[in-house]
Amino acid sequence: MQPSEIERLIEAGFEQPIVRVRSDDNTHYAALVVANEFEGKRLLARHQLVYKALGSLIGNEIHALSIQALTPAEWAEQSDEAN
Repeated sequence: MQPSEIERLIEAGFEQPIVRVRSDDNTHYAALVVANEFEGKRLLARHQLVYKALGSLIGNEIHALSIQALTPAEWAEQSDEAN
């Protein structure tokens, strides 16, 4: 499965997210998801929202998924620290 397909599926599960997915082998993936829906949620709940967007692909076509789930404020803070 191509990373762009996973990006599209995750994007469909959120309202105006920033989504970036990369993979070296199209089986193991790393995803960055920035979404307002993560506000006030713990890490586990954030990951569950991403898993919900991907449904049954998790554990099947998507063997492994590393998720960085951030709110827009957290993303802006990380971007500021990088500059």
